[in-house]
Amino acid sequence: MRAKISYAITAAVLVVYFVLVGSRGVLLIQAGTPLTIAFGVAVLILPVIGVWFLWKNTEFVRNANRLAAELEAQGGLPVDELKRLPSGRVDRDSADEVFARRKAETEDAPDDWRSWFRLAVAYHDARDTPRARKAMQRAIALRKTTH
Repeated sequence: MRAKISYAITAAVLVVYFVLVGSRGVLLIQAGTPLTIAFGVAVLILPVIGVWFLWKNTEFVRNANRLAAELEAQGGLPVDELKRLPSGRVDRDSADEVFARRKAETEDAPDDWRSWFRLAVAYHDARDTPRARKAMQRAIALRKTTH
């Protein structure tokens, strides 16, 4: 729940920022000189890219949460079986062991979105965010084709 609140606050702050930057771009364009118009257009591009990025990221999170809810309803969410150090951090050997099982599961069933979801969780636990995101994107795409 705390993550959702943090995400909502961050998104709201970004939207306010995009509005402020966009209004500055409009003011520059309204100044009417070629230089201010060029700067105004350049400044307006930034909020457009930011809004697009925020939208795509929000869509990704919603889709991943839907898969998690569906997998939980099926009783297929991965159980946290990772050993932890006294500091609370994940033991690397434990994460590697779980990751190897998840990778083998995905190789055995490459068209099953559930195995890709669990692999994404394993990548996340191993702190490999780019691969976790790609695995989750694959799970989402597979789920859309089977839905």
